[in-house]
Amino acid sequence: MTNHCYQQLAQALQFGPAVLATVVNSRGSVPREIGAKMIISANGHFNTIGGGAGEAKVINTAMTVLATGEKQLVEIDLTGSQTRETQGICGGVMQVWLERWSGEDAIKLVQNILKRLESGQSVTVVTPLSSEQNPYIVDTIPKLARAFIETLQPSPILLIVGAGHVGEQLAKVAHLIGFQIIIQDDRISWANPQRYPQATRIFNEPISTTLEQLAQYEQMYVALVTRGYKYDLEALEALLKRELPCQYIGMIGSQKRVIQVYQSISSKSDRLSSIYAPIGLDIGALTPEEIAVSIGAELILVRRGGTGKPLSNSLRQKL
Repeated sequence: MTNHCYQQLAQALQFGPAVLATVVNSRGSVPREIGAKMIISANGHFNTIGGGAGEAKVINTAMTVLATGEKQLVEIDLTGSQTRETQGICGGVMQVWLERWSGEDAIKLVQNILKRLESGQSVTVVTPLSSEQNPYIVDTIPKLARAFIETLQPSPILLIVGAGHVGEQLAKVAHLIGFQIIIQDDRISWANPQRYPQATRIFNEPISTTLEQLAQYEQMYVALVTRGYKYDLEALEALLKRELPCQYIGMIGSQKRVIQVYQSISSKSDRLSSIYAPIGLDIGALTPEEIAVSIGAELILVRRGGTGKPLSNSLRQKL
């Protein structure tokens, strides 16, 4: 969600100051990881660092930071202690740094961060945990005692090949779960910004030309949701020749269609065995929206790890 968070911060700064809340330390079991962020402005808040009373405390404190500009470190206790006002049952403690971002310098910094991330580069941001200094970008990681140093990785790209009904719904789902969306389809009437407002880039050129322009991206996931067999074959041939292997390639279609494509591949690459086809998790999906959720779930599984099994299974075994 890195790109999306800073895009929201950039939008918020257009209307005035905003507070960036960042989880800078944690111990025990907590709902969000170190580096998780939340944006609070006078018009509302974006993202979450776990919800509940702890998040409410952060939002309330952020309104003070927004008014005074005085940075604060907030501790959220989720150990279940009856003496804590932010009691929870996760079992851990989070420390959240609240800092007001405002003015032209902050806008330029956010734009610089986004420029690097959207071009596929990582960027290291130093946030001094003091009232004297503001965040800044570095090329090499410094050794500082009182600072939160974070190397931001660009959000993974999901290249959706095929701009039909499933592709349209998948773009919505994948954008929500933190992917940069890129669309490829030769039909301008289908692949355009009006139908795909989530897309950072839209290609109406052949897939081989598209992949040439995306050659530098390492964190690339691909969903083949094309309108027919020949488009699947063309895309898969080009993807298997890509120098940097994709993190994920999924292909829509029945088992018969998938086998037909595999049998027609001219270069019998070892990478065929890593393709997710038919695409998605088996949840009985039928509509384009349901299929998009099925594919989105598989993308999360590949990216984060997991089994794809119901979380309730382990508890049922204990009952």
